[in-house]
Amino acid sequence: MKNRNIKKTVTGQKTIDGAGVHLVRVIGYHDTQDFDPFLMLDAFDSKNPDDYIKGFPWHPHRGIETLTYLIHGDIEHGDSMGNKGSICDGGCQWMTAGSGVLHQEMPQACDHMLGFQLWLNLPSENKMAEPRYFDITSDMVTTLQDETSTIRIIGGYYNGYTGPTQGEYVKPNIYDISLAPDAQLHFPTDEQHNVFVYVVDGSASFGDSKKEIPFHTAALFDDGTDFTVHAGKDGVRFIFFSGKPLHEGIAWGGPIVMNTREELNHAFHELEEGTFIKHK
Repeated sequence: MKNRNIKKTVTGQKTIDGAGVHLVRVIGYHDTQDFDPFLMLDAFDSKNPDDYIKGFPWHPHRGIETLTYLIHGDIEHGDSMGNKGSICDGGCQWMTAGSGVLHQEMPQACDHMLGFQLWLNLPSENKMAEPRYFDITSDMVTTLQDETSTIRIIGGYYNGYTGPTQGEYVKPNIYDISLAPDAQLHFPTDEQHNVFVYVVDGSASFGDSKKEIPFHTAALFDDGTDFTVHAGKDGVRFIFFSGKPLHEGIAWGGPIVMNTREELNHAFHELEEGTFIKHK
């Protein structure tokens, strides 16, 4: 048994995306090798609707999967496959962009918008997969609860339990974990996976260290077999991410992520020519 210990921490940068959405880009372009297969994590935490109601109007994606998870809030969405609906408290939109989709996400005014969007890379052989959309409502999320912890399995597996989806390609494990003050949690991890967490609220120490990591911070872990967390005096809520790295080339241009510059240029050429969308 070897505890995973923190290799590095990042707090990201405040940025404005879409039509004027204020968010924190926790990981992104400069972190792709360390966090592989996770490309980007955008966190939003605002009680001011002016920060987000302009939303993300129609835009393309290719070569990735996007996961939008809301702890609190309401985001209306639609896409070129004809899907539309709302992501609400405790729900998630899991979209495989694959060969290409157009979609929009429009947050609605509420008392507290809290959640994240994760970009998950697709293996080279699946970059042009058929686009797919999966709506995960709060009641679909497997929830394990005891006196000191609540674990919501958004995707993948945890201790013999399965989430609502295991993913088609990278198959990540993603959990929303809350611990009471001073509570501890320990569980095994896949040795082949990269693991990181994003602390949403409170603080905690991880692995063999007693140093507490504060909220709004991501921590990337080194290799190991086991994950250990010890909540701070006010408890902690964090998102756990685990996935097998792809170790492939990354050519990234805005909403499109391919393996080579030639593939990326071809995608943008198809956008200009109106041949980007492959699905019926």
